[in-house]
Amino acid sequence: MASLISENFKFASLFFKSKDVMIFNGLIALGTVASQTMYNIFAFDCPCSAGRNYFYGLAAIGVPALVFYLVGIMLNKSTWDLVSECRLRRCRKLSGAAAFAILGSVLGRAAVAPVTWSVISLLQGEAYVCALSEFVDPSTLEDFPSEQGLEVMARFPCKNAVPEKLQSFLPQIQRRLKYESQLLGWLLVALMAVVLFLLLCMKRCCSPLGYQQEAYWSQFRSNESDLFQRTADLHSRILAAENVKSFFGFVALEKEEKEQLLEHQRANPISSTEWNRVTGVYLYRENQGLPLYSRLNKWAQYTGENNIDAMEKEMITLS
Repeated sequence: MASLISENFKFASLFFKSKDVMIFNGLIALGTVASQTMYNIFAFDCPCSAGRNYFYGLAAIGVPALVFYLVGIMLNKSTWDLVSECRLRRCRKLSGAAAFAILGSVLGRAAVAPVTWSVISLLQGEAYVCALSEFVDPSTLEDFPSEQGLEVMARFPCKNAVPEKLQSFLPQIQRRLKYESQLLGWLLVALMAVVLFLLLCMKRCCSPLGYQQEAYWSQFRSNESDLFQRTADLHSRILAAENVKSFFGFVALEKEEKEQLLEHQRANPISSTEWNRVTGVYLYRENQGLPLYSRLNKWAQYTGENNIDAMEKEMITLS
């Protein structure tokens, strides 16, 4: 089970680092489907006991979904951008609409794996049959002995635990519960499809950009993030090498690292103020008609113009 969860975490990690959201949405869904199926085959084991079935069945559907949801939120960079925005600037530059849009994006993207898990659980029906079997009303079953109580009804998810005289009712009860479970599953799929459609329509209607420019903006942010992370990795390695060399008098480097060190010579430390200026939530802005696609883009624009006062006004940071 731990390996299955680990694989889903890897899927989620890839998703939030991906340039193509749709592709990795699909990968998350496929990974979740595979994990859920394997869990049902190898790990799911209904206790078939009154009072326990219900909690076990609900836990099998709800707990993994909740874990996937929290992990999805934690792996989303926008979550920590929002946290940084509130910590550094007390959200003074963040309107209610912007906060709603960012939270919606974070929560929506994190919902792929948990919704998939819940839907597949309901469509397969094993957990639902386990949870609701004891609540089946015996009087609704034709020729079913009326004296049977909850304890007997709770045994029906386990074929071998059902009394021999009641074995003939097993397919009927399981069919009924699986019908209810699959109906709920398809209703959840329909609900998610409608919500997704409405959100996409709202996003297109409220966006200040045309379709092509919005696609360009998305590509720009992906490329900038990739280049920033690679450059930050190299910058930190060079700075660390300088510190180690100053302590020992030499530094053990690989051939490629030596070439990088010779090419870039020194790495100047970056002040916390500058880090804070490029950290946090960012929504689309323009400066004299020119688009500013990110905080880093805005920082570079104002720094290039040597317009520190305007940058300080736009990017209020705490001292």
